[in-house]
Amino acid sequence: MDFWNLTLSIIFLLQTTVGILGNFSLIFYYLIIYYGQCTLKPTDLILLHIMAANALIILSVAVPQTVTTFGLKQFLNDFACRFLMYIQGFSRSVSIGSTCLLSVFQTITIIPRESCWKDYKHRAAKYIGSFISVLWVFSMLINFISIMHSFISRNSKNVTRKRDFGYCTIVVHNEISEFLYAVLVMCPEVFLSLLIAWSSMSMIIILYRHKQRVQHIRSTHGSSRTSPDSRATQNILLLLSSFLAFYTLSSILRGCIALFGNHNWWLANINRVMSLCFPSFGHFVLRNPCSVLSRLVWSGSEIKNV
Repeated sequence: MDFWNLTLSIIFLLQTTVGILGNFSLIFYYLIIYYGQCTLKPTDLILLHIMAANALIILSVAVPQTVTTFGLKQFLNDFACRFLMYIQGFSRSVSIGSTCLLSVFQTITIIPRESCWKDYKHRAAKYIGSFISVLWVFSMLINFISIMHSFISRNSKNVTRKRDFGYCTIVVHNEISEFLYAVLVMCPEVFLSLLIAWSSMSMIIILYRHKQRVQHIRSTHGSSRTSPDSRATQNILLLLSSFLAFYTLSSILRGCIALFGNHNWWLANINRVMSLCFPSFGHFVLRNPCSVLSRLVWSGSEIKNV
């Protein structure tokens, strides 16, 4: 094993270990809360599904990729390979969609009372479960169409190229349909990423205005501690930058691979590493803004009169 393969093996192993331990620990944590209270706060419910989707990404991408880098290659047949691609596709869509739902819901929750969006606060909390169910069904349906098309096109003799993932190989029979599927998947991801950016910036503006309004109160008490709004703003910025950096770059690389193939070893592996960064390490970021915003909102200190 040369230096670069060894480095790649260590990276995938680290992502797998941290991702499995982090996501599953939070899943069990929220399940324990649900078992004790028989209910979950909307933000906790969304986080539970984000962690579940990220755990699926780790199990379907990081685990087989780690096994491959340590020498075991082509251990999946064609059916298992395509099914694994299906799991990877819909779990990634659910992860991005749930993160977008979390960001939008937090924005609606902390808006001022006089805002025209104030009537949507309780409605949004009431229908969070329905939104999440629709997201899972829609993601499964979109990726199910792709996998069914791939099975139907297997009978075609027009082999354009092969996609080698290390642990399996898929024969592409119709390159146009592959391109159309890439566009079908990437467009919602780009839209959701823009929506996350918009909602996150809206939260930052709301929290900044609230901080400016109550700054004289804190200065009167002479407190030098970092305010909850400042910590929330910092965590939102961290979440926004990490999400956009990893998922946007991953989406661009996926589009390049769909167009030009994954014959470039560096391009294919950088894409795999980037696509695993947020599912593996995102739980460190996702816990902080939710805990801070929950204290601001659910404890009765809702932002008002901004």
